[in-house]
Amino acid sequence: MADVFRLSGTQYKSAQHRHLSLAQLKVMSAIERCRSAQLGAHHLHCEHCHTDAIAYNSCRNRHCPKCQGSSAKRWFAAREQQLLPVEYYHVVFTLPGEVAQLAFYNKAQMYQLLFKAASQTLLTIAGDTRHLGAEVGTTMVLHTWGSSMMHH
Repeated sequence: MADVFRLSGTQYKSAQHRHLSLAQLKVMSAIERCRSAQLGAHHLHCEHCHTDAIAYNSCRNRHCPKCQGSSAKRWFAAREQQLLPVEYYHVVFTLPGEVAQLAFYNKAQMYQLLFKAASQTLLTIAGDTRHLGAEVGTTMVLHTWGSSMMHH
């Protein structure tokens, strides 16, 4: 990803300048500089084979695939250990496009309402004997950026 940002990031930022938030620009910048001379380096020496190497410092940004890939895998493995031996379902709730602008500028209030409406909907439908007739538990995740790193 860093190579893509280094190669095309400037043009992308120019083309999307009205749509990228400061946070998104900071993430892109961190990933571009990750493990490059821009963030500094340290010298490594192997006493066994007498090999020297330069190791460039990482950005440690939570969105960086180089820095957070292994921690994301560890997090997922830990969550997997917590799963109960029951069926799981993936359900997606989406805000209507007409509300998107309002949500962008009132994140805390809108996302709180979205989580409340989504959980009440799931509990009501699952509890109805015409559907599942069960008490269910939920884990909810908010995705505010799409794969194109644009707010959605």
